[in-house]
Amino acid sequence: MPGIDKLPIEETLEDSPQTRSLLGVFEEDAAAISNYINQLFQAMHRIYDAQNELSAATHLTSKLLKEYEKQRFPLGGDDEVMTSTLQQFAKVIDELSSCHAVLSTQLADAMMFPITQFKERDLKEILTLKEVFQIASNDHDAAITRYSRLSKRRENEKIKAEVTEDVYTSRKKQHQTMMHYFCALNSLQYKKKIAMLEPLLGYMQAQISFFKMGSENLTEQLEEFLTNIGTSVQNVRREMECEVENMQQTIEDLEVASDPLYLPDPDPTKFPVHRNLTRKAGYLNARNKTGLVSSSWERQFYFTQGGNLMSQARGDVAGGLVMDIDNCSVMAVDCEDRRYCFQITSFDGKKSSILQAESKKDYEEWICTINNISKQIYLSENPEEIAARVNQSALEAVTPSPSFQQRHESMRPAVQSRPPAARTSSTGSLGSESAALSALSLDSLVAPDTPIQFDIISPVSEDLPGQAKSSGQSGRRTNPFGESGGSKSETEDSILHQLFIVRFLGSMEVKSDESPDVVYETMRQILAARAIHNVFRMTESHLLVTCDCLKLIDPQTQVTRLRFPLPNVVLYATHQENKRLFGFVLRTSGGRVESRQTSICYIFESNNEGEKICDSVGLAKQIAFHAELVRIFLGRGILLNGRERVYLICVIRYILQGAFRCSNCCGIL
Repeated sequence: MPGIDKLPIEETLEDSPQTRSLLGVFEEDAAAISNYINQLFQAMHRIYDAQNELSAATHLTSKLLKEYEKQRFPLGGDDEVMTSTLQQFAKVIDELSSCHAVLSTQLADAMMFPITQFKERDLKEILTLKEVFQIASNDHDAAITRYSRLSKRRENEKIKAEVTEDVYTSRKKQHQTMMHYFCALNSLQYKKKIAMLEPLLGYMQAQISFFKMGSENLTEQLEEFLTNIGTSVQNVRREMECEVENMQQTIEDLEVASDPLYLPDPDPTKFPVHRNLTRKAGYLNARNKTGLVSSSWERQFYFTQGGNLMSQARGDVAGGLVMDIDNCSVMAVDCEDRRYCFQITSFDGKKSSILQAESKKDYEEWICTINNISKQIYLSENPEEIAARVNQSALEAVTPSPSFQQRHESMRPAVQSRPPAARTSSTGSLGSESAALSALSLDSLVAPDTPIQFDIISPVSEDLPGQAKSSGQSGRRTNPFGESGGSKSETEDSILHQLFIVRFLGSMEVKSDESPDVVYETMRQILAARAIHNVFRMTESHLLVTCDCLKLIDPQTQVTRLRFPLPNVVLYATHQENKRLFGFVLRTSGGRVESRQTSICYIFESNNEGEKICDSVGLAKQIAFHAELVRIFLGRGILLNGRERVYLICVIRYILQGAFRCSNCCGIL
């Protein structure tokens, strides 16, 4: 090893400028060594940290491989070959983990300890001696300066002795400190070589020891095991490449076949509507009310499950029940200027939901599917085949016709009306109800080839063609609240004025008007015809019930669309399960065969007020009946005394108010 430059310790007492200049060179060298050793220490510390991390990661890997047999993968079965293979790997990796742990310990002792000692002890000693030498040098300079200022005229022996003692002490301290400082700097030239070579030697020896332990663990049996595993991996890779190729081909085929479906509303000629479905799934927008007049729409995945409509939000594990759609009603609605909206109403009318489909095809398929499910066709063995037969039968049984005005103009009111009768279960009839009518076949109630009218032509005359019209009465705006607008309305003298919001579903001629089954069967055929022929829109009107007639009034223009004389309303009823649906039968003169009375059944949907409307019609007919009795008494010249008149007034009051006893006549009604 070449000679090393040294600081002359014997020249420390003289402290010449040449000595100080050489000292500056050694100090610069010490600073460079300190900077380099710090960088080398950081690099070696990274090796040590990485080795510790590798040892911990290897141990964790071995632990996880051992726990593989305890895992329960949703798509993976009990693969014993895979489990045993991983156990073998875990055993080998565990041995390697032990080797890595030994290597970490050796690196800490042979590499990190020497360089840490040099950095923390030797380099810090140089810095400390440098600070002490600087202080001693400054103190010596100050003592020499004070000694040089001693006066030769007025000498003070005491001061001179003190200054001399300071010079002696400071020079001795500087000399001793300087010698130790020079010695430390000279030693640093040797220590820096040791500090760099010893950690590297320890690192290489630790690595050699690690590789020796690894070679002892990797036996020929393990090499054979690794060869077999490599062959298995290659086989799995070839299977994966073959499967990926098949999937890519499937993707290309699906892209070509699904290109028309990317449109939100595909061409119906290429993708016809399936009307015989009993199961359906897809995304729909559901309307949720957020206030009195505000609402929001939420997109969710809906599907049918038996007789239930389910919904499932994205990310949910399972769906939730939206509504029981057995015996429900479904129809299209106009909602907030959105297309393809339809409304589902439960069988009891207490729950309804408005949904929006993405396309016309989905819109019609959802309506047809829910309509098929509501008939409980899904319970049969071949539901789609039965649905096709049912829809074909309904298609042959009904022939929709929009000529509502022609039908209406052919009506003529009957001259005589039936006596009133009490109504039960929201149904009413002006004749006695026969129990035998419930056993009539459907064909005896409604003819199979009877046309159906779905629309209302507005405005029309308030009077039927058989009635004489008074001047200024045609097309007159009707005030449903009975307020006079200059000329007195025919309904202003009526005791009863009740207004309801209704939507017209359709009407058709019926064979019988003796049983509520007529109304039920008409409701069924009209709803089926609407679903089959895609007639989803409904006209909303105000139904005004008075003691003289029933009127359909345009809610915007207040023009009377239709007028039904109350004596001609011979039957009225609500649906047995969906109380929003109600209808009544109107008996008129004329029809398919002249000079024969015909009966027309009108079906409406209300806002949960079907029973109230029937009650109102029944009340109006009772009031009209008692008014007719009073007119007959007066017409025949029958004179009533005061008590009889009070009694008659109490009868009407009983009807209107439901009182059981009246104090005016002191009698039980």
